[in-house]
Amino acid sequence: MDDKQDRNSQVEGGIVLTEQQKRAQRSRSVAIALALAALVILFFIMTLVKGPAVLVRPI
Repeated sequence: MDDKQDRNSQVEGGIVLTEQQKRAQRSRSVAIALALAALVILFFIMTLVKGPAVLVRPI
């Protein structure tokens, strides 16, 4: 019973995650990072396609 309490108890103000939860969290983080990188690349490519004229605009 102590083992179950240790796993579910809070340690130093935080919650201890199981290995399965850690793997799921990491896979979500990787998916978010890949989506963000894809957006950055998409915006960069769109800027190149529009050419340098995108920088010439009235203020």
